[in-house]
Amino acid sequence: MKWERLLSIPILAVFLLMGFVYYTTLFVSIEDWVGLQSSGGSFHALAFTFLASYSLFSFFVCVLTDPGHVPSSYVPDVEDRELSDQEFRRNVTHQRKCEICSTYKPRRCHHCRTCRRCVLRMDHHCRWINNCVGYWNYKAFFILVLVATVASIYSTILFIACARQKDWEVWGQSHFKALYVTCGISVLGLSITLGSLLCWHIYLMANNMTTIEYYEAVRARWLARKSGQSYRHPFNLGVYRNVTSVLGPNMLKWLLPTAVSHLKDGISFRIAHDTRQTA
Repeated sequence: MKWERLLSIPILAVFLLMGFVYYTTLFVSIEDWVGLQSSGGSFHALAFTFLASYSLFSFFVCVLTDPGHVPSSYVPDVEDRELSDQEFRRNVTHQRKCEICSTYKPRRCHHCRTCRRCVLRMDHHCRWINNCVGYWNYKAFFILVLVATVASIYSTILFIACARQKDWEVWGQSHFKALYVTCGISVLGLSITLGSLLCWHIYLMANNMTTIEYYEAVRARWLARKSGQSYRHPFNLGVYRNVTSVLGPNMLKWLLPTAVSHLKDGISFRIAHDTRQTA
């Protein structure tokens, strides 16, 4: 059952962290700065509640969505000669058989030792969602990181605004000082961590790469330079096409984690010189 993924210590830790940040933002930062009953306080409370709720929704989508598995009937199309001989030889390694699952693996598919199965367009296994990040839930994962980053930065700004107006000569010697230091370090550290993760996945999306493919590309570039050649990631179609292959062609649905109707089978992908294959 997919709901069983929620029963894990990392998932509980995420819930506790979300609750801690939400409580301190509303009842420490906003309350001490302008007060929750004021118009400004109500606005900030509603805005942050929306971000927190959207983060939680995206988190559930990440956890409960199957990242994608290889159909039992899948067999690589070895007769596909649309590619050049060199390109065919380079990509046929991606149509290999998994020694663990004893099934063929399409391009961009990798075996997850934690989930004990092959995952389509696998990016990585994330313990914090107790699930793999793959073809069907990568968009939700990206939106989760994006919204959570915005929320944590927003919380940090509210905390700084609160701290600047507080009279520390009165409060500095009390237990409130330790509370503020703890809250400040927490939200600032969370903002830096999530912000770094967001920048990383923006880079990957702009280049139509997964985390696994990035490290594969590092080795491929080294081997290419060693032999006097150049390397280009075969799935890099240009920034706009790369982004729309993940978020979808409709910009109005880019921030909807469940809007994945543009995704196909997760087996065939467009490559740089062939735009006729399904994505």
